[in-house]
Amino acid sequence: MQLPVPAAAALAGRLLLAALFLHEAFSKLAAYSAALAYMQVFGVPAQLLPLAIALELGCGLLILCGYHTRAATLLLAAFCIATAVLFHTRFGDRNQLLHFEKDLAIAGGLLVLFAHGGGGWALDALRPPRMRRQEPQPRAADVPGSYG
Repeated sequence: MQLPVPAAAALAGRLLLAALFLHEAFSKLAAYSAALAYMQVFGVPAQLLPLAIALELGCGLLILCGYHTRAATLLLAAFCIATAVLFHTRFGDRNQLLHFEKDLAIAGGLLVLFAHGGGGWALDALRPPRMRRQEPQPRAADVPGSYG
């Protein structure tokens, strides 16, 4: 019998990642004018704040549930990279450098989740096989030691 450690690890990872984005979405909603002012300092149009909140909230919930995990993680990975490039490029400021690196690391974690899916304890795992993304089967020539 296989231990559920990988499924539990995927669930824990999804919970931790989702918590970050859900917290940030609610923080922006609670201090909307402050978030708007921060964006405008960097020349980011005010119209993008509702989109950022919707993205963090919507994709955070999808990741939390493990539903359409790959799409949600890909969107949030792009969001993290954009955030790093738009808001944290003053590398002479150690704090800004750390935020830049943190955003890239979060994007990296999201891309790993994209590559492997939400795990066995995700709603994606309950979808019929034809609805899930199928992994390509290795050809005999791709398997080490075979001569196909």
